[in-house]
Amino acid sequence: MFSVTHISSVVILCLLILLLFSSRNRWPIQQKKVQFMERFFALTLVVMDGCYYIWLVQTGRWNWGNSLPLELCSISLIVTIILLWTGNKKLYPFVFYAGIGGAIQAVATPVLDMNFPHFRFFHFFYTHFGIILTALYFTWVKGYRPTFKGIMQTMITLNALLPFLFAINFLVEGNYMFLQEKPRGGSLLDFLGPYPWYILSLELAAFIVFSCLWLLFRTKKNREATYEIT
Repeated sequence: MFSVTHISSVVILCLLILLLFSSRNRWPIQQKKVQFMERFFALTLVVMDGCYYIWLVQTGRWNWGNSLPLELCSISLIVTIILLWTGNKKLYPFVFYAGIGGAIQAVATPVLDMNFPHFRFFHFFYTHFGIILTALYFTWVKGYRPTFKGIMQTMITLNALLPFLFAINFLVEGNYMFLQEKPRGGSLLDFLGPYPWYILSLELAAFIVFSCLWLLFRTKKNREATYEIT
């Protein structure tokens, strides 16, 4: 954390976001071409994540307790890939709120034991960058808009996952979504109190982060009237 490679990765993400924003009105308008680009990027995320699981197995690192795709960013990545492939607007709020919120936290305080130029380093940052950039792409380029209703839908979805994740953590002695303990090595969760109270604090923190994202990205139309994604 906060090494030269970490800071460099954050700078690269910021530059990519600026590039996406500055080019938001210059993307091709042909539907087939756009769909090809979206699906191609989705496939790169699938391949990168698939290679990660192959690496886990080949190196003997795979186990039930920490290798299932049940972390917030792993779930967000799956939803991101489906959104890129289908364009389903109902998936957008989760990718925008949970995806950006979770991936930004992960990029700011990465839980990694492999540094540049290891494959795991590239996998971590490529997939997390992919989540953030996809959410912003659908906002700035495709015209999807975050709503307050989307915040509530995302919060309900996340809370609906909690009993399932608690059960999985108990059965496999895991710590998915850090519901059993905080990540070692430091993270933003350190500011949210001791276990188990930080889980409740995390609910409030998530709502605040989601609300800030909504206020930051809503348009003039959003301010005048609530725009619902149908």
